[in-house]
Amino acid sequence: MSKRISKKKLIMFIIILLIIIATIGLIIYLNNRIVDDNSGFTLKRGLKTEVYTKANIEDYIETIEGKIIEKPTIDNKKVGKQKLEFIYLNKDNKKRRGTFEIEIVDTEKPLVWLSNNYNTKVGTDIDLQNKIMCVDNYDSNPSCEVEGAYDINTPGTYPLEFIAKDSSGNTFQKEFTLTVYEPVTTENNNTTTPTEPSEPEYTDFTEILNNYKNDDNEIGIDVSKWQGDIDFSKVKNAGASFVMIRVGSQSGTGGEYVLDPTFKQNIENALKNDLKVGVYFYSYANSKKEAQKQANWVIKQIKDYEISLPVVFDFESFDAFNQMELSIFGLNEVANSFIETINDAGYEGVLYGSKNYLNAIWKYHTAPVWLAHYTDQTNYEGEYFMWQMCDDGKIDGIDGYVDIDILYKGDVGN
Repeated sequence: MSKRISKKKLIMFIIILLIIIATIGLIIYLNNRIVDDNSGFTLKRGLKTEVYTKANIEDYIETIEGKIIEKPTIDNKKVGKQKLEFIYLNKDNKKRRGTFEIEIVDTEKPLVWLSNNYNTKVGTDIDLQNKIMCVDNYDSNPSCEVEGAYDINTPGTYPLEFIAKDSSGNTFQKEFTLTVYEPVTTENNNTTTPTEPSEPEYTDFTEILNNYKNDDNEIGIDVSKWQGDIDFSKVKNAGASFVMIRVGSQSGTGGEYVLDPTFKQNIENALKNDLKVGVYFYSYANSKKEAQKQANWVIKQIKDYEISLPVVFDFESFDAFNQMELSIFGLNEVANSFIETINDAGYEGVLYGSKNYLNAIWKYHTAPVWLAHYTDQTNYEGEYFMWQMCDDGKIDGIDGYVDIDILYKGDVGN
């Protein structure tokens, strides 16, 4: 006859079981809990990082007894103090939470493109404040002022100073002069023998082919309405293998998008003559939202055509940059927004820029570059997949000048 377990013994058994389970759980918790502990590592001196500079937790730690297993993303886009937390295994293989504070700083002066001298005719006002480009890498609206007195109604040379300051106290200062002049009229009764007009200089496309073409590149052109009616059959026979075509432009900041009047005939005739085609859009975008909108407009215009080369963001409206209230980083984000929208649609988005602007303005972009530098041999040190080497090219099939480009074979457009 089996013995029955008494109710009392059953209760005791359950209590003991619960105690064992709780004890095991406590042991597991104690072994795995994350304890705040800064004793297992030492920090480097001067925990400061320049704004927009990529940084990792390891950049600030001098020594650590163990290894880091979880680390945060450091927000490098905002100036100020930032608390960082990370998880590491100490020398006893226990999880510990380390914490410390860094400071994101901006030590870069505003960018001011300032000539040594400006001229204006007597009685003609000159808006020096907006004529001189004054922007900052971080601030969207730095303080930009002209100091000194001048009278546009009185001829003379006036010494002035331009002072720009950002919110971090970085200051740019430079002296310059404003010359107010009286137009000089002369009477000349002498007769002279007219001279024969000299032939305008130009860059011959055939010479570019002979001097630059090799197995690692292709030679082509970029066109817009300014080239008029183009005979692409002749362009092809002249040796061009590709053409970058302006799809359209924006009519000023906040303006409408305008299809280039020659876009359709250019792209259709270029493709008909077996030329590789890419497109570009001339932009005045002053926000990421505006840039995305422009990219989608471009995608709509080109969706029915074979685009084998990149789609280009072309921003050259720096005379309006002061009024856009954008930082340099902000403008780069605008460009990246256009390019990312193009990439998401299955095309390859790229950035167009001249050497000087690529060095001074386009410092934070993430896209391939179409470089503009009018010279026989560029000394631009950044990476680029295509080089616009001149704007005075001559090629059979186009009346007038055209830009000539060298496309380097690689990942972009191939």
